[in-house]
Amino acid sequence: MLYRIMNKPQSYARAKGIFITGLLLLLASSAVNAQQELDVIRTWQAYSDAPNSLYRHLATAAIQQLSRRPQQYNPQQRQQWIRQTLQDAVGAFPAKTPLHAKVTGTIRKDGYTVEHIVYESQPGFYVTGSLFLPAQSGKAPAVIYCSGHSANGYRSPAYQRVMLNLVKKGFVVFAFDPVGQGERLEYYDTATRQSRHKWPSNEHSYPGAQLFMAGGTLARQMIWDGIRAVDYLLTRKEVDPQRIGITGRSGGGTQCAYIAAFDERIKAAAPENYITSFRRLFESIGPQDAEQNFLGGIARGLDMGDLLTVRAPKPCLMITTTRDMFSIQGATETAKEVTAMYAALGKKDNFGMVTDDAPHASTKKNREALYAFLQKHLAHPGNGADEEIPPLSAEELKVTPTGQVSTSLKGETIFSLHLQTAQKQQTALQAARQSPAYINAMLDSAKKLSGYRAPATAIQPVQAGRLQKNGYIIEKAFVKGEGDYVIPYLLMKPELANRKAVIYLHPLGKAKAAAQAEALLKAGFTVLAPDMVGTGETGPGAFKGDSFIDSISYNLWFATVQTGRSITGIRAGDVSLLTTLLMKNEGFKTIYGVAEKEMAPVLLHAAAFNAHISRIALIAPCSSWWSVVSSRIYQPALIQSAVAGSVGIYDLPDLAASLSPRKLLVAGATDANGNNAKDTENHTVIQAMYRHHKADNQLKITGNTGELLSWWLKD
Repeated sequence: MLYRIMNKPQSYARAKGIFITGLLLLLASSAVNAQQELDVIRTWQAYSDAPNSLYRHLATAAIQQLSRRPQQYNPQQRQQWIRQTLQDAVGAFPAKTPLHAKVTGTIRKDGYTVEHIVYESQPGFYVTGSLFLPAQSGKAPAVIYCSGHSANGYRSPAYQRVMLNLVKKGFVVFAFDPVGQGERLEYYDTATRQSRHKWPSNEHSYPGAQLFMAGGTLARQMIWDGIRAVDYLLTRKEVDPQRIGITGRSGGGTQCAYIAAFDERIKAAAPENYITSFRRLFESIGPQDAEQNFLGGIARGLDMGDLLTVRAPKPCLMITTTRDMFSIQGATETAKEVTAMYAALGKKDNFGMVTDDAPHASTKKNREALYAFLQKHLAHPGNGADEEIPPLSAEELKVTPTGQVSTSLKGETIFSLHLQTAQKQQTALQAARQSPAYINAMLDSAKKLSGYRAPATAIQPVQAGRLQKNGYIIEKAFVKGEGDYVIPYLLMKPELANRKAVIYLHPLGKAKAAAQAEALLKAGFTVLAPDMVGTGETGPGAFKGDSFIDSISYNLWFATVQTGRSITGIRAGDVSLLTTLLMKNEGFKTIYGVAEKEMAPVLLHAAAFNAHISRIALIAPCSSWWSVVSSRIYQPALIQSAVAGSVGIYDLPDLAASLSPRKLLVAGATDANGNNAKDTENHTVIQAMYRHHKADNQLKITGNTGELLSWWLKD
């Protein structure tokens, strides 16, 4: 048979293909069986939802924080508190500088004229927009239109329909591109003539995460663009400064609510398809992209309704749909809360909510309600019917010569503006490191910013099985974590144990850690390999969000930003819990820690706050968060292990330095793009502290991960 196949190439190729396919299936089946063998809770019905543990934990925390919002209050005092708290959460606005507004083109249409505008909301930070002017003379009311998450900004026909109806009804309409959309793409690829990111939400969240790390918010930048849009309108002779309104749908509803909350010159506001409540948001679709989140917003006691109550009694209309992705239940509950504020101020009729039976979309009923609202409150009565008006083409609405600010004007970007601030923060951190009191102060700040919580001391693990391997046994168990979730783990005990234990953290979970632990077991170490919440059997879960970049949910991390926590801080608390488990339940006095890649910040925080972890090895860690915030392009996988607000306060090398004189190995450190780190400054931070303690022989920073056993394990 073999002879016949060898002499018939086609038959041989077919047989070879069948053999290889079968081999691959066999290997895949073996891998699955090996994975299942190490499962701890997969068959436990009580934990069938374990993959969603991290999201449920964060959502529960958010809802608990929201439940503590005051129900009874003095209206004026409440508004004053909201105004100050919003400003603290968003961040201080920059000083107003000259707009340097320019008209780049004019189009004359039937009954109206369009002027294309470029202005600078900050020096060199260009905003593109179009001003729609009605044919009649004299001062007219003006409406700012904020577009949602369309790649082409306000040029979308759905948005144009509202804008063109308003200008036909005699309103001046000013529409501008949100950053990351239209002609303001931050990651424009000249080869493809598109963004490097698939969705506008990714254009927002990718740099927005860096802003959060530096204690800033993308919301601040977008609100400021809108405030400066009001400034521009006030320079136009056609605009009545006492009659300015704002509206927008979806992401434009977000901007509308934000801008109106911060700019008292806006008389009437009508956010559409956005306002719900944070409770219902977390219960349904989850937190959204970067600009829809404030730094510690929920932790401070803010909810979506506060964006409207802070404006009371100025006219406001909530425009909603029954099948919107933004929960109609939350919208109804928020409307009730806002109505109470307007009633308390004696202007109940100035607030309203209109709803149509539709999905996340604009409807004729809602558009006509918007026209009527603006006509009434901006004192401009007229025909309120929604009309069919031909939209303008993309070419007609092109503002810059190339259709992109980045190639036409080459100005500032969100990243470049952020970097200016971050560099000042980094300089301040470098100076602070010179103080003898720095380490203690840094640890206090790290504990607060990361949201680390010391674990309970009473631990009752649940046994789930036992496996006999060649030279060691595996005990499968789980223990309750910080919240209403469990931490599955493998406790691997060698036959010739040395009474020392190692907690081994891997970003892919316990099965991967167990595969890496063979050498440690052969050296006599007991190894505990856990699924940290969000990994292995406990994640990453179903929630992805609207900013799912390279298989990383930014939205999950934004949930921690809103609630004043961090994924790293939560996991670090759980590592401390496992440390206690090894000490109290297993009798170990010597406990080491090993962490690979994105788990390195978790181990660093845990060891910095728990001296019982007496020796630490970091394998292929990112060298610093500064590498992430200072790189225009970075690996999204690094975001979930970051801590918001940390830039300028502390960094990973500071935590590593605080471990001195404990033995520390840093092997194969990388930069924000996964390349070998050449970050001598961060190495110096660690080395200086070890020299201070005369513990140079306890520290090794090397590019060779193979040196783990040859040096780190030696006593």
